[in-house]
Amino acid sequence: MKRWLASIAVVALLGNSAAAASADCPAALDFHQRPLMGDKPVHLCEAFRGQVVLVVNTASKCAYTPQYEGLEDVYARYRERGLVVAGFPSNDFGSQEPGSEKQVRDFCRLTYGVQFPMFAKTRVLGPDAEPFYRYLADVTGDTPRWNFHKYLLDREGRVVASFPSQVGPNDERLITAIETLL
Repeated sequence: MKRWLASIAVVALLGNSAAAASADCPAALDFHQRPLMGDKPVHLCEAFRGQVVLVVNTASKCAYTPQYEGLEDVYARYRERGLVVAGFPSNDFGSQEPGSEKQVRDFCRLTYGVQFPMFAKTRVLGPDAEPFYRYLADVTGDTPRWNFHKYLLDREGRVVASFPSQVGPNDERLITAIETLL
């Protein structure tokens, strides 16, 4: 629990920086997102610059929800080498993330021991999708079709891959892509 809170604290501290988006910020990270249970949005460029980032839209009541365990395993295994998993709870598919932010946080922490950064509930589809998710979909040509869709960004902040929900966190294709970038 302490490491999960520490991850959120690091993201929150980075987001409190008064620095505006710099010219060298990669377009994929030049967005502000509010951490789960946080008050102030963080600049993803400041929070994740120089790291390999696995972006995942999540849900607590989905057949893919057990992927939280694998995501946490991958995060723990590769965090020291520069991987960060960024979870974005979404209620866009089958209303499978209906709870409050506190309920989402407690579920993730207590059920799966999630320590990777989680962000506020996010729209990932349609005209009301968050700009960050619209950007990811535009660059890859892949809009999430369900919960636990994954986008992979390299250390330079370029979106290099998109994986559908069926590709689990420990799938060889995803692990190979992550290891190649690390």
